[in-house]
Amino acid sequence: MTSNRTGFVWQEIYMWHDTGTYAGVMPPGDPIQPGTHAENPETKRRFKNLLEVSGLYQKLHQVDAYHATEEDILRVHTPNYLSRIKAMSAETGGDAGMLTPFGKGAFDIATLAAGGVMAAVDAVLDGKIDNAYALVRPPGHHAEPDIGKGFCLFANASIAARYAQAKRGLNRIAFVDWDVHHGNGAEKIFWEDASVLTISIHQDRCFPPDSGDMADNGAGEGAGCNINIPLPAGSGVGAYEAAFDRVIIPALQKFKPELIIVPSGFDAGAHDPLGRMMMHSEGYRSLTRKLMDVADELCAGRLVMCHEGGYNDATVPFFGLAVMESLSGIKTHTNDPFMALFEALAGQDLQPHQDQVITSATHLLDKLPG
Repeated sequence: MTSNRTGFVWQEIYMWHDTGTYAGVMPPGDPIQPGTHAENPETKRRFKNLLEVSGLYQKLHQVDAYHATEEDILRVHTPNYLSRIKAMSAETGGDAGMLTPFGKGAFDIATLAAGGVMAAVDAVLDGKIDNAYALVRPPGHHAEPDIGKGFCLFANASIAARYAQAKRGLNRIAFVDWDVHHGNGAEKIFWEDASVLTISIHQDRCFPPDSGDMADNGAGEGAGCNINIPLPAGSGVGAYEAAFDRVIIPALQKFKPELIIVPSGFDAGAHDPLGRMMMHSEGYRSLTRKLMDVADELCAGRLVMCHEGGYNDATVPFFGLAVMESLSGIKTHTNDPFMALFEALAGQDLQPHQDQVITSATHLLDKLPG
C-alpha cells in the first residue's frame, strides 16, 4: 500500500461547542429529564484519541484551522441568518432553527469549523498534502442558507466549496455525502448551480423527513446536478458498494470535478442510535478507497473529507480509523473489535429491494450534464 501525505484538522475548541442538556434530540422539560445531546463531543474526541493510541495520528500532517470570515459565510448563508446566530451566540445561545441548539460562543467555534474545512482545501490545492480529513464540530451538512437544521449551524463543506471557487480558481466541485441523513443543505445551496455536483446517499426519509427523494434532481442550470440515492432502512455494505459502483463513481466520471468533498457522517454504521443501516469499518474502508481511486483518475487525488454525524461513541472511532488508514495508506495494528459482529448481521449483501432503488438511480446519470 502506497502511503500518502494525509492532512488532519483538529482543534480541542471544537469539543467545547455546547448543545445543552437535551435528551437525545429532545429539549429537557416535563416529562423529559435533562440528559446528553446526541451531538456531543464524545464520538469525535474518541475518534481522535483512537488515532493517537493506534500511532496513526503522529504520522498525519496537522492542518491548522482558521476562522471563516463573514464574507466566506455570506457566499452561502443570508445576512439575516448570520446576524441572528452571531447575536444569540454573544448572549446565551439559542436554537438555529430546527433541532440545532447552541450555547454562548458558538459563533466563533462554528466559524473555526467552517475555516477548518477551508484550510484543508487550501492544503490540498497547494500540494502540501495529498488528501485531508477535517474532524470539525459543529457539523454542517443540514444547514440551509437561512436556517440551521439537524445540529448544523453553518454549512461547512458548502462554504469551503464556494471559497474554492471564489478564491482558489476552481470551477467544478463534487460532493459525495455518505452521512445516513440526507445532505439537504448542499442540495438547497447548489440547487440551480451546474458547477457543483451534489450526491447524497442516505437512509430514505430518515432526516429531514421531507427531503432526499430521488426525483429531486436540481433545477434551472443545475438540472441533473443533484443526485439522491435514498436507500431503504436496513441496507448494508453490499448496497452501499453497489450504489458507489453503479451510480456515484460513474456520476463523478461524467461530471469530472476538480475537487471532491465528502461530508463524512458515520451514522450509517450498525448500532447507531440515529440511523438504521448496517455499515462497518471495512465498508467505510472500501468506500474511501473507491473515492481515492476516482479522485486520482479525475482530479489529481484532490479529496477532502469533513466530519458530520455518527452517534455511537464505541463504534465511530473504528470507522474513522479505517477511513484514515485508507486515506494515508498506513495500516496500524489496531483491529476493529466490532467487525465480526457487524459482518455477521443478516442482510449485509445487496438485497433485491435495495437493488431496485439503485437501478432506478442509475437513470439519473442520463440527466447529468457531461
